[in-house]
Amino acid sequence: MSVARMLKSWIIPQLLLGYIFVTSGLIVCGLMALSCVIWPFDRQLYRKINVRLAYAHWCQLTFLAQWWSGTEVLIYMDDEDMKKVGKEHVMVMMNHKYDIDWLMAWILAERFSMLGGTKIFGKEMLRYVPLIGWAWYFTESIFLKRQWEHDRKIIKHDVARIVNYPEGYWITVLLFPEGTRFTEEKLKASQEVCRAKGYPLTKHTLLPRTKGFVLSMHGMKGKVPALYNATVGFPTNGPEPTLMSIIMGVPLLAHFHCVRIPLEDVPTDTDVETEEWLRKEFKQKDDLYDEFLKTGKFPGEGKIVPWRFHDLLLWFFWAVLTCVPLFYYIASIFIAGTLQTQLIFLACVAIGSVGVRMMIRVTETESGSKYGTTNKNKEQQYEAAQPQASADATTAKSK
Repeated sequence: MSVARMLKSWIIPQLLLGYIFVTSGLIVCGLMALSCVIWPFDRQLYRKINVRLAYAHWCQLTFLAQWWSGTEVLIYMDDEDMKKVGKEHVMVMMNHKYDIDWLMAWILAERFSMLGGTKIFGKEMLRYVPLIGWAWYFTESIFLKRQWEHDRKIIKHDVARIVNYPEGYWITVLLFPEGTRFTEEKLKASQEVCRAKGYPLTKHTLLPRTKGFVLSMHGMKGKVPALYNATVGFPTNGPEPTLMSIIMGVPLLAHFHCVRIPLEDVPTDTDVETEEWLRKEFKQKDDLYDEFLKTGKFPGEGKIVPWRFHDLLLWFFWAVLTCVPLFYYIASIFIAGTLQTQLIFLACVAIGSVGVRMMIRVTETESGSKYGTTNKNKEQQYEAAQPQASADATTAKSK
């Protein structure tokens, strides 16, 4: 292990990263809250401001992945389709196999200058997650309760609102139709539903929830040009793809297969047509991922989108802004402070480390919803009513 890798695994650098992220996030979310006074008078100006504010904070996560850990993403996409990325509104439909598949999408969004305009379809509780969740709320992400009558109104209202962004401010709506992260336990529950309803069985994806997708298609057609069908895979012989691996400075290599589908090609004449189309796409996604496990790559050539320096420079900006007063304060405590003050400071450090770990916990697979594992009848009623990595990365960069 190199000296740099060893230092990244220590708790002090990690706490410093957490401090910078939390402090800058509080500043950004405070500015977002203040910008709400603009909303009643000029929504487009509000959106322009918050796209930039969101990027100023979210780019710290892409900094961690790219510059801190050295993670790389290979994208498998048609060259002509790639020319359109970052130049149009899109919905990105992904599998949810890993804890950090969303972060791989964010890395590409950063490289294509799309990060500030990303939004999610997420669980209601996510809006209350400090910093990230608050920012999602201010940037108009769509939050659902898994109660169809409520969610139907939310989707219809919010989709109509977010597609009305100013010219040149392209939105990217990230959707995980499975509704939760993949586990073997959830797969068994999903397969039970497939057998009962006569749907094709899958091995690596869960049965997608269809009603929200159908309603979103109706709301986006004619306003959002394309859907990007993305499938993410990590080498099975590499480090575990988790946020903790990123924070520990472990380099990962992600493979990102993406197909651009014009929204006009998605059938919407009837809801049944759209639902069948979605299940077919997920079966193809499942077969594609199965082939990835056998070959270690997706069909075609994996390409590297050039890195930008924006997230690196912004991280240094936040580091200087937040750490200079911190170091001054720490020095004053241990030079002239009382023992009581020093103990209080150390207690705050301990509490901070717990808080950072709790935020990381939100990204972990076992904290996902219990697809079919608890209250199974309610889940099925809802569905019925609703719709070696561092070496590999180095090799990839050299191509």
